[in-house]
Amino acid sequence: MNIHEHQAKAILAEFGVAVPRGFAAFTPDEAAEAARKLPGPVYVVKSQIHAGGRGKGRFEGLGPDAKGGVRVVKSVDEVKSNAAEMLGRVLVTHQTGPKGKLVGRLYIEEGAAIAKEFYLSLLVDRETSRVSVVASTEGGMNIEDVAHDTPEKIASFSIDPATGYWAHHGLMLSAALGLSSDQAKQAGKLLSQLYRAFVAKDMSMLEINPLIVTEDGQLRVLDAKISFDDNALFRHPEIRELRDLSEEDDKEIEASKHDLSYIALDGDIGCMVNGAGLAMATMDIIKLYGAEPANFLDVGGGASKEKVTAAFKIITADPNVKGIFVNIFGGIMKCDTIAAGVIAAVKQVGLKVPLVVRLEGTNVDLGKKMLAESGLAVTTANDMADGAQKIVALARAGEAK
Repeated sequence: MNIHEHQAKAILAEFGVAVPRGFAAFTPDEAAEAARKLPGPVYVVKSQIHAGGRGKGRFEGLGPDAKGGVRVVKSVDEVKSNAAEMLGRVLVTHQTGPKGKLVGRLYIEEGAAIAKEFYLSLLVDRETSRVSVVASTEGGMNIEDVAHDTPEKIASFSIDPATGYWAHHGLMLSAALGLSSDQAKQAGKLLSQLYRAFVAKDMSMLEINPLIVTEDGQLRVLDAKISFDDNALFRHPEIRELRDLSEEDDKEIEASKHDLSYIALDGDIGCMVNGAGLAMATMDIIKLYGAEPANFLDVGGGASKEKVTAAFKIITADPNVKGIFVNIFGGIMKCDTIAAGVIAAVKQVGLKVPLVVRLEGTNVDLGKKMLAESGLAVTTANDMADGAQKIVALARAGEAK
């Protein structure tokens, strides 16, 4: 689960992290009132969307010379006028894709005199079961570009949760960023605070870009992005309340209600699979045969008929879907359960696109028999490759009509 910048900074402040003062605003009047609470004379008006690259983004409907989604202004009146221009418009960045995201809230923040910019993030390293710290002197830039062009400018080390944060981790961060003296002490204190927040709130990612040194030598978190482990949200009702459904795909929201692992993609072949590994392989083989998957959907190992029915409805709700490929290897998940769910879903919502089903494993013969006797226009496949080829061909044939 992702949250907005202003929410992330509020959480970090609870752990003592030094962040600039600021207030969320949902209307131009609220933006002006927020600015009056700040010392000025410099204010920053920040669009709040779940995507990076806001400063270099562009608003739909404004000219090519218009400012981006993060603006520095020098009066309360400018705060209000810029807020009026930004709210209710679609902001397109390199992370949103061409569709962009609608700006429904802003963050009005006090300005900062920046002397240096750094990059800092904490991530879960699944290979080592540790928290990985990534730091770079190239703050304010896309870290992917830094990794590609100048990988030597990125340093990383890990913190073992069995021992937690120690002073030498702060020294490693200071060395990576080239800090010394008082700033090195600040870096150690900051990393300790960030690590405590990361573990206490079950974060999966905490990214600060940029981490700045102000002209008077103070370290400040100028931007913060946080993602949380969905599986741990039951421990954090206060975090769940921060969820902004307007930032999420409607189909993904519906999938979460049924405990389905669903991610919307840009292709036209809908996929329903059991197991994350098989789901990834299914998407790969669809691409191999010349099409693009419309989604990642893992129904899980113990899905019920009702869960399968819900999954099928979510796939068919996507207007971009030109064909559906159900690829099931039955272990705990029985093939007859999948067949029953597919039959029930098709009878409820209808079938307007080709459907190919590949079943293998527990109760496979019963599942195939149920589909064959259902009277539905279902194409069966012998294996995964056969199914991928068939659904791509049927989808393309449907487009040609």
